[in-house]
Amino acid sequence: MKSLFERLRSRRLASVFVLLATLSAAIVVGSFAAHGVRGQERQNDSADATPLKVVNTPVAPNEFVKIAKMVGPAVVNINTETLPKQSENRGHRNPHAFHLQPNPQNPDSGDQGDDSQQGQDNFQDFFNRFFGGQNPMPDGGDDAGSGVRESLGSGFIVDPKGYIITNYHVVEKADKIYVKLASDPDTQDMGRPARVIGTDKATDLAVIKIDTNKPLPTVKMGNSDIAQVGDWVEAIGSPFALSQTVTAGIISAKNRTIEPGASGQFQHFIQTDAAINPGNSGGPLLNMNGEVIGVNTAIYTQSAGYQGIGFAMPSNTVVQIYNDLISPSHKVTRGSIGIEFREGLSAAVNRVYGFKNGVLVQRVSPDGPADKAGLKVGDIIVSIDGRTIKDGDDLVNDIASRRPGSTIRLGYLRDGKQADTTVTIGDRDKIFAALTGQGTGTQPQEKSDVGEAKLGIVVREISAATAAKIHSPGVMVQSVRTGSFADLQGLAPGMVIVRINKQATGTKDQFDAVVSKLKNGDDVVFEVIDPRSPDSGINYLGGTLE
Repeated sequence: MKSLFERLRSRRLASVFVLLATLSAAIVVGSFAAHGVRGQERQNDSADATPLKVVNTPVAPNEFVKIAKMVGPAVVNINTETLPKQSENRGHRNPHAFHLQPNPQNPDSGDQGDDSQQGQDNFQDFFNRFFGGQNPMPDGGDDAGSGVRESLGSGFIVDPKGYIITNYHVVEKADKIYVKLASDPDTQDMGRPARVIGTDKATDLAVIKIDTNKPLPTVKMGNSDIAQVGDWVEAIGSPFALSQTVTAGIISAKNRTIEPGASGQFQHFIQTDAAINPGNSGGPLLNMNGEVIGVNTAIYTQSAGYQGIGFAMPSNTVVQIYNDLISPSHKVTRGSIGIEFREGLSAAVNRVYGFKNGVLVQRVSPDGPADKAGLKVGDIIVSIDGRTIKDGDDLVNDIASRRPGSTIRLGYLRDGKQADTTVTIGDRDKIFAALTGQGTGTQPQEKSDVGEAKLGIVVREISAATAAKIHSPGVMVQSVRTGSFADLQGLAPGMVIVRINKQATGTKDQFDAVVSKLKNGDDVVFEVIDPRSPDSGINYLGGTLE
């Protein structure tokens, strides 16, 4: 009788034998199979195979092909550079932070939102949400310390002399702007230098220009008002640096507002499902006639890429803004009557006050056009020149499109009784500045303005209320030219300059006197106060004037 040990050893040997036998069989079969395949390869040949040929059957070009060939030469690639010095000195500013939270105040004279730094911290970054983080490096970030920051956009030529339409956010922070035409060689690194002619932040539009010694190809501007939901459209641009990229889709909706409140009151977009990605910003959206009906501006994305929802500023708005920006003032002038109202009133308010359509006045700017015409808080504006007003957007769009100095006939309800009055349209920027004590950054620039010529800023004297708030007289920055000396030092619209090089600038005359004595090579130090947070004290911003 075998011991337990011997039985186990016998079983183990048997298992090993079975394993080895299986492996041996596999090797034999594999060798046979391999030998058979090799033999088969030697027996087969391809003498009876027919070589393939390219068939030259012409394909009739569709409309997308025709449009791409027709419009493509007028679509440009825009590259911008931001210097490290600007990133370091302006780390506290975030011009890309568009307010996304609802703003209940909707004045026809300007945005009444809280622009304090504390308020901005609560807002989402417009680019991260709508442009998929197109800004490649944050201001003051570690990655921005050693070299220039570059960004990308698109645009299109509208004048053979070199005038180009693009988005404001494409060129907003740029120290240098370069434009590459479709006909420029790939070996040309950046492109042709361009300069800013004018910008309008309210509609996110800008006009830039390149010099040329010959006429350039241009696009045709179409009528966006007659475009319909469901119409085919084509987009051309430079997504992710891939220039002359063509995509197609349809118009998904019209009159889309993606930013609530007063901040978005001049942004009523065409929505499209044509693929738009970071880098497409500023490029054209075209109808089937090859006409531009929109400027591709934004996308809604949660993945930093295309998700089927894009937005383009309608061409009819673009044409109006362009014509203003190429005018001698290089600014957009909008009308206002100096009132404030609230959107989204409950149905109960409408019933109690006895109206279905119209605008309930909640504030009247003292000595403004509405005040002078006799309008009061609680009046309900129901018509302009006999046309019924639907809502606040309707009122703002109508009045803003009119020139200051023109007159309108306003119909309104007071205590349930119909009345009307003639109102003279005022300048929206000036009314807003008087209403809030702050500039809007879009005031006309005087040709002889020494601050604009030497420093790149336009200033105005502050109101008594603002002077009391900051406990000092001064001049408020209204606009800052991109890439100027003041811009590089970190000056921004809304800041109050109280001294320059220890010399008081409490009035415009004092400011002009100090600035007029500055010359290249001088050290220039600004003492500034932010009226939105006066308790933070004086900031010292300075550099050497070159």
